[in-house]
Amino acid sequence: MRYLILSDIHGNWEALSAVLADAHGKYDQILNCGDLVGYGPDPNAVVDWARANTAAGIRGNHDKSCVGLEDLEWFNPVAKTSAIWTSKTLTELNREYLRHLPAGPMPVSDFQILHGSPANEDEYLVTQQEAGYVASLVHTQVSFFGHTHLQGGFLLHRNGVKLLTPYAFQLEADSRYLVNPGSVGQPRDHDPDAAYAIYTPDQRLVEFGRVPYDIETTQRKIVNAGLPDKLAHRLMVGK
Repeated sequence: MRYLILSDIHGNWEALSAVLADAHGKYDQILNCGDLVGYGPDPNAVVDWARANTAAGIRGNHDKSCVGLEDLEWFNPVAKTSAIWTSKTLTELNREYLRHLPAGPMPVSDFQILHGSPANEDEYLVTQQEAGYVASLVHTQVSFFGHTHLQGGFLLHRNGVKLLTPYAFQLEADSRYLVNPGSVGQPRDHDPDAAYAIYTPDQRLVEFGRVPYDIETTQRKIVNAGLPDKLAHRLMVGK
């Protein structure tokens, strides 16, 4: 079994389409690590696709906020404006799907998927120190997470925590891994290309992917929807 691991699609249909084309033939099932919606102009297209095509998925903080499961008080003005627009735009069927997505961590075979951290689905794991704080809560050899929009992750070893660079690697028997596939729809690692990962358990192999997509079309949709211009601009610079 080969898994296509996606996270933080954020209503970006063009980015999702490019990832699916780039990964075609390389996977058997698709897993979603949260934030299907928010920021992007195509929430219904993305959720329609997820309902039909993902084998398993969990919720992200934007998924929760866009269906009334989380207060918008902690969102910045741009995120709040986007969440309100998304909430009004979602069909009732897609709203119900998002409302019933479970919180992570979710076990899948002998690994797990989560959105933020093993301790809190809304917690960011950006630094080695932050990963070290939750290392004792990582009970599977590999866990896939999102939320930060940064492709890579962390290797957890008895001697400490190391950053994972986004290159293909094989799991080592004496280590555990927190792997971030990166964001499909809104990367923040200064690379605008859509990000994903493929996991092949039989080979103990994790591979990272990046693919360019039609950013200008997504930007035009954002502007035409009346969403903040910042959401369109940031796609081109990957931040």
